[in-house]
Amino acid sequence: MKIQKVGIIIKHDSPEPQRIGEEMVTWLAGQGILGVLDRITADMDILVILGGDGTLLHVADQASRLGIPVVGVNLGSLGFLTEFAVENRYEALENIISGQLAIEDRLMLKARLRNDRITTDWLYALNDVVVSKGSVDRLIKMETWADDEFIASYKADGLIFSTPTGSTAYNLSAGGPIIHPGMDSIMVTPICPFMLESRPVLLPSATKLSTRLAGRVNDVKVIVDGRPVWVMSSKDYLEVEVAEKTLRLVASSHKGYFEILRSKLNWGGRS
Repeated sequence: MKIQKVGIIIKHDSPEPQRIGEEMVTWLAGQGILGVLDRITADMDILVILGGDGTLLHVADQASRLGIPVVGVNLGSLGFLTEFAVENRYEALENIISGQLAIEDRLMLKARLRNDRITTDWLYALNDVVVSKGSVDRLIKMETWADDEFIASYKADGLIFSTPTGSTAYNLSAGGPIIHPGMDSIMVTPICPFMLESRPVLLPSATKLSTRLAGRVNDVKVIVDGRPVWVMSSKDYLEVEVAEKTLRLVASSHKGYFEILRSKLNWGGRS
């Protein structure tokens, strides 16, 4: 793949990302490549994310729909997805230009809300779709189905539908397992369930999931990759399934998946 046009998306919480982004535009021009700040167009060959995982998640929907590969340069704190260190940014770009970096296809979810009156557009999620009780002052009950088969009524603070990529995010904090991103699957994890027997469930990627609120409940939030997008009531069904598109994520050839886990989660190494 010949690189001719690169989009650079920056995190707008300090002047530093802007400065680095402008420097990268100048560097790319020296390679005969057009760099464009803070814009995504279909003719771009690659997107460079300057920020943390949240910055990458913000553009994952659009990047996946357009099929543009994404490379994350970490200016945040954790950086599971933005795995390239900022001091290695030009080395990463050189490797991309020369075709030396691999591209991984990361499974995406899509979600929509429907009731008797409306059906929303599908929204894409790289990490997760979360039903959260928000300001509701009691546990909520969520009746949940896999295809046409009833799974369970979860009485909890909420419910997480997670991709393998998102298994190290909210799912992990809620007690769900880590899933290798090479697996095609969907994880359903209750948040602080009332019954300890309510355990996470791992489902095949072909599963079409749906959930609705039992009882008279309003003002429950649906959050897609960290963004509150809908308010859910007992009249609504939330539908979640695997999206047709994947996110094309540029991966480091120097680090394996478990090396990244050990580094980010402070797991012990060999004795």
